[in-house]
Amino acid sequence: MPSAASDTPRLPRLHCTGALAPDQTLALPDGAARHAQVLRLQPGDRITLFDGRGGEYGALVTQMGRREVLVWIEAHESVERESRRALHLAVGIPANERMDWLVEKATELGAASIQPLLAQRSVVRLQGERAARRQLHWQAIAVAACEQCGRNRVPLVHEPQELPTWLQALGQPASTAAHAAGERWLLSLDPQAHTPPLPLTSDAAITVLSGPEGGFSQAEEAAARAAGFQPVTLGVRVLRADTAPVLALARWAD
Repeated sequence: MPSAASDTPRLPRLHCTGALAPDQTLALPDGAARHAQVLRLQPGDRITLFDGRGGEYGALVTQMGRREVLVWIEAHESVERESRRALHLAVGIPANERMDWLVEKATELGAASIQPLLAQRSVVRLQGERAARRQLHWQAIAVAACEQCGRNRVPLVHEPQELPTWLQALGQPASTAAHAAGERWLLSLDPQAHTPPLPLTSDAAITVLSGPEGGFSQAEEAAARAAGFQPVTLGVRVLRADTAPVLALARWAD
């Protein structure tokens, strides 16, 4: 539920793909211009712009055209709404439109990045041009979620990869670099999986690996553990492929 802490109307927030700078006129990029037109903004309206590089800018609409929207960029504000702990999600792609929902909610809850994965039990199979299109689609969802929730840093949605390929590229963390690399956790139904204590005592980054419908196979779990992932549990209930990562974020990305 939106906060009611202030009576000040919330300004529309638009993401710009290019680097922003104060005290200049800018023609909004196509996506932001379309958003401004959908909102029926008018010259004189105030908005907030961000480019994903940190902070945000106040801006004033100076011209609204059918194809071009001009704004005057004002001062930069060093405002951040990020979690103190970076939590990276690596998830088996759920079927239908559930991945769209997952990307949106993961962004709202502060995911630092999202890695879509293809596993043995994955229903969705993506490769080549189709995979590239889905990546762009999910990245756009992350941008829109940042515009809505107030984040000024857009999480990167990586290109979908096969789980073995991703694990091999990730490598086995060296013991001397384990703290710098952060924790690697595997959401698991293994009775021996541990429940991380709350609140977490470290601000180190966490990579959370979560399976598709039906979970990971025994061989996949073994490969993940060999890559340094520790089995952890979210509780006694079996959660859907799109629910478990969201709960993990809600618990651990504070």
